[in-house]
Amino acid sequence: MGKYIELTSANFKDVVGEGVALVDFWAPWCGPCRMIAPVIDELANEFDGKAKICKVNTDEAQDLAVEFGVRSIPTMLFFKNGEVAAQLIGAQSKQVITDKINSLL
Repeated sequence: MGKYIELTSANFKDVVGEGVALVDFWAPWCGPCRMIAPVIDELANEFDGKAKICKVNTDEAQDLAVEFGVRSIPTMLFFKNGEVAAQLIGAQSKQVITDKINSLL
């Protein structure tokens, strides 16, 4: 059973450096972020072993938000081998997110 990976400045590069990773930049006070949280959990299960599903709490890791130019949340960055390959801003449907991950696999 997959679970999303909580990213920090300490583990970010190691986790997203290889393969495909979805990184959801969020905050506990953000309504749309809470709205898509169950979708992120489902994706973590569905892509277990195929892609890494990750979250960055922007309140706790502001340096990562600044580094990647995240100005509004939720922002989802899609990484392939450590490079940003795509980006979605705002709450998106599960299908849109799934299609984006599949396009990178």
